[in-house]
Amino acid sequence: MNLPESLENYLENIFILSRHQPVVKAVDLARAMGFSKPSVSRAVHILEDEGYITIGEHGKLILTETGHEIASKVYERHLFLTELFKAMGVDPQTAEQDACEVEHAISASTFNLLKEHISYIVENLSATDNPLKLTSEVLGKIEDKINAPAAADDPE
Repeated sequence: MNLPESLENYLENIFILSRHQPVVKAVDLARAMGFSKPSVSRAVHILEDEGYITIGEHGKLILTETGHEIASKVYERHLFLTELFKAMGVDPQTAEQDACEVEHAISASTFNLLKEHISYIVENLSATDNPLKLTSEVLGKIEDKINAPAAADDPE
């Protein structure tokens, strides 16, 4: 499961797009990521060859179970780190950019310990004792985004 950062980004973007639209195609991915169609096409075929996605009817990109697992974990790290950095006082744009870089570099074990530690602080310290501007509600919204169902297919 040691995918290059660029391929993790493709999976994450397919995951995110699938939450907002019923059909995700390579052209949607190219538009969302700001990449050329040939670049996206190449990456999509690599992801398909490696078993992370399938290409369905009419070019629909579908995450496999493995692809979904990786994408949701990368997205969770992205959301959590962005909120953590903002809670520490980092401006939102920098927090977003830094989270994008760190989400690929941090190990699963370190991320899980960080998440556990921060969650403990948020849930067990009073607002005055908590040095972070992070709340249980914000953490809950992250979980909601991760677990949101994919957009339903339009009946044809």
